[in-house]
Amino acid sequence: MPKCKHMEKLNATLEQYEQYRKFIIYKDKVLALGNDSLEKTIAIAVSLCLVCAVLVSFAAVALKPLQVGNKADDMKKNILDVAGLLEEGANINKAFSDKIESKIVDLETGEYVENINADEYDQRKAAKDPAQSISIPKDKDIAHIRVKAKYAKVFLVKENGAIKSIILPINGYGLWSTLYGFLSLDADGQTVQSINFYDQQETPGLGGEVVNPKWRALWKGKKVYAESDQPSLEKGLISEADIGEPALSLIKGSVDTTKPGSEYQVDGLAGATLTSTGVTNLVRYWTSNEGFAPYLKKVRTVKEVKS
Repeated sequence: MPKCKHMEKLNATLEQYEQYRKFIIYKDKVLALGNDSLEKTIAIAVSLCLVCAVLVSFAAVALKPLQVGNKADDMKKNILDVAGLLEEGANINKAFSDKIESKIVDLETGEYVENINADEYDQRKAAKDPAQSISIPKDKDIAHIRVKAKYAKVFLVKENGAIKSIILPINGYGLWSTLYGFLSLDADGQTVQSINFYDQQETPGLGGEVVNPKWRALWKGKKVYAESDQPSLEKGLISEADIGEPALSLIKGSVDTTKPGSEYQVDGLAGATLTSTGVTNLVRYWTSNEGFAPYLKKVRTVKEVKS
C-alpha cells in the first residue's frame, strides 16, 4: 500500500530532528525484543498511556464548547421552569430571550450594575474570586456558604413593560451538599411563585425530594416577609421574625392552613430535618439584608402591610 504523501512529508520533517531519530532507533530496538521482555512490556504500557492521555485531552478540549453550551441551555431551562414558562418542545434559547431579562444587582445597594454584561457574568465563579467576592461574618452566615459574590444575576419576567415576576438565584448548605437553585417571586417581592434546585446531592428519597414537583408546588402563594409580629410557634420559625423580616420556613409535618401564620410555612421534607433546616436558612439568608432585601425594596410594587 503506497504511503500517504502527507505522512511522507511529515516523516521527512521529523527526521531532521535528532530526538526523533533516537526515538525511531529505540522503537525498533524495543519491537525486536521478545514478548517476555520486561523492558518491552514497560515501554508498550507507557506508550499506550501516553496515547490515551493525548486522546482524552483532545476530546476534553474538542467537547468543551458543547459542554458549555449544554450547561447554559440547562440553566435557561431551569429559569423558565421556575418562572412557569417552560413549554414542552419549545426552543429554549428563543423562549428565554423572548420572555426573560437578565440584570446584574449590587447586593449591598440593591442597585442595577450596568457596566457588567449579564449574559457573560458567572455568579458562582465570581464567588470564588477574592476580587469579586466578600467573606460573610459567621453570625450572619446562616446558609453556611462562607463567601458570596458582590454582584448577583437576577432574572425578570416582564409583561407590557412591567415586571411580572422576579427570579433570584439562591444557594446554601443542606445535609451533604450545597444546594443551588432559584426562587421566583411576584412583582411585589413578597409572594412566592415557585422554587427549584438544579444542583444538589442530598439523599435520594429524603432530602433529594427538594426536586419533587409535588413538594415544590407547596410553595406557591407563600409569603416571604412577616407582615405582622407573631409568636414563632405560630409561624413554625427557627427564631422569631419581626415585621418586615424574612419569615418563610419549613416546618416539621404538614402545614395547618387554618392557623395564623400558615402563609409563612411550607411542609418539611419527611425524614430530612437537616436538609429542611438548610432550605429554610438559605431562603431566609438570600431574602435578608445580606442578600436581596435591598434590591426587593427598590422593585417592590405592593406596599408592605403595617401592623
